[in-house]
Amino acid sequence: MNESGLINKLTADLLADETVIAGPGDDCAVLELYGQKLLFKTDAIVEGVHFDSEAPPEQIGHKALARPLSDVAAMGGTPSHALITLGINTSIKENYIEAVYTGVKNCAVQYGVNIVGGETTTLPCFTLSVSLLGKVKNPIMRTGSNIGDAIFVSGELGGSIVEHHLNFIPRIAESQWLADSFNIHAMIDLSDGLASDLRHLLNTHTGAEILASALPIRRAARENAQANPSSKTALLAALTDGEDYELLFTVSSKDAVNVMDEWNKHFPDTSLKCIGKIIDRPGIHLRDENGTKPLALHGYDHLQKS
Repeated sequence: MNESGLINKLTADLLADETVIAGPGDDCAVLELYGQKLLFKTDAIVEGVHFDSEAPPEQIGHKALARPLSDVAAMGGTPSHALITLGINTSIKENYIEAVYTGVKNCAVQYGVNIVGGETTTLPCFTLSVSLLGKVKNPIMRTGSNIGDAIFVSGELGGSIVEHHLNFIPRIAESQWLADSFNIHAMIDLSDGLASDLRHLLNTHTGAEILASALPIRRAARENAQANPSSKTALLAALTDGEDYELLFTVSSKDAVNVMDEWNKHFPDTSLKCIGKIIDRPGIHLRDENGTKPLALHGYDHLQKS
């Protein structure tokens, strides 16, 4: 059993009336209610899976809200309201819980999110679950890429476990600018690793060719590979580590240079790299100095080891 297979089985026959523009299968559900398009997303983080007991509590709270914010960003939307569910137990001290919630509230203020309620329940492991609403004019789906499209990624990849996964910046401003400025064909946020998430932008007739030398590898991934030769290479980390929370998107090749030039003007402190193109051969193909070969790797799966 793998995560995507289980989700497909569970969601195969769900009710979806005329209010549902997009249900399971994208970064957020897209709903049309009261004359506007809304984004709806839920996400949970669990101690021992998404953070450990040594993580700073304020950063845990930040991550809990920033994760669904990154999904709203992936669709070019604006976040608006959230509900927070806390799963706690008697072993967790009250001041620790308050510090975690301070991180949630600080993140909410930063991105203009109204926290309007939630729930508290008892669970063996400390858990935060966030339900988030957002607004969008024209949602950018995962399914719009075309053969010949250029593939772009923001920021850097790999080695997120060192610090990045707890203090990343959801790319809300960047995604809204992209949606307003260009015809973005498809977009997703990178949570499970490039080797997995890129596949969501493909269909049965299309694939992707990725240039290994173009991948923006995070310094932490390079340093870890140098210090631990028996561990993942820096390239492998960039492909499979996950929890990067960067934007991965495709645009027509004729717009690629303009996207890069304008991005550098508007976001000079955030990297943007063209890492490849959409091709007419299924699967992901990695090109390096030794040639091009199919990439069988996948990123993180909650039900399997990566």
